[in-house]
Order: sequence, then structure tokens, then C-alpha cells
Amino acid sequence: MRRILILFLPLSIAININMYTLAEAVPKPPEGSREELYQDLFITLLSPYIDQPINKYYSKIINITPMVYPYDVDIISAKRMFEGRSFLFLVTLEVTPVVGPHISVGKDRLTFKIVSGEGVGQQTKLIQFNHLETYELPPNWKHILRKSNI
Repeated sequence: MRRILILFLPLSIAININMYTLAEAVPKPPEGSREELYQDLFITLLSPYIDQPINKYYSKIINITPMVYPYDVDIISAKRMFEGRSFLFLVTLEVTPVVGPHISVGKDRLTFKIVSGEGVGQQTKLIQFNHLETYELPPNWKHILRKSNI
């Protein structure tokens, strides 16, 4: 009995973690809805905070600055850190930076801590950056690669 419990406990924990992660995913709002408007506004306000780490990371790889268009940002999770109407949030985004005529150069995940309150004002801080994928550039765009990456 003890062996069975030891075998199934990690599996049970993994299932619960995956269910919790899936439950947090923020669905795409219906087109033209108030939710879509608010989500687009939210992404627009976060845009400078997204651009900074993206530019820093890709400046080591390519010699031009990639763009992150708001429609290429997916909200993976957004949650309050405390019960009730607290104003401390953790937001995780996935972005797809592009160059030129919308040529994707990679995929990245960014997690921000956003806090607002008396004595603090409003602060947005990047707390985690993960480069998830690098996409190969087409032959006519390889000239933007830094020499150390060729």
C-alpha cells in the first residue's frame, strides 16, 4: 500500500499542477467586445515594459531592433497576489518579436509584477524572462545576424 501511495503521489501532484495552470490561461476575448478593448488597452500600456527586455535580448543576436505588435502578445496568466481587490498582480505574457515584413525571430515569455498603491505609485517590474524559441531567418534576412551568430 505504501509503495502504491509513493508511486501515485507525484502523478497526482503533477495532474493538479497542470489543471491549475490550464485554469489560469486567459482566453482570447470575443472580437469587438469590451473585454477585447480592455485587453488591448492593457497590452498597449505594457508595451514599453515588453519592448525593453526584448530589445536587450535580441540586440545580442541581430543588429536591428525587433518589433512586438500588440496582436502578437498572448496573456498566459494574470492573477492577483492577494484576496479581495488588492492591486498587486503577476502577469505572464508570450510574445513573438518580428523584423521587416513580419518575419518572426522568436518566442519569449515575460512575467511582470505590477503594483499600485499609496506610497508606491504604479510600478511595473519584469521578474522573469524566458526565451522559448529561436526562428531561422529566411536567406535574404540573414544579413541582420550578428557576426558571432553566423
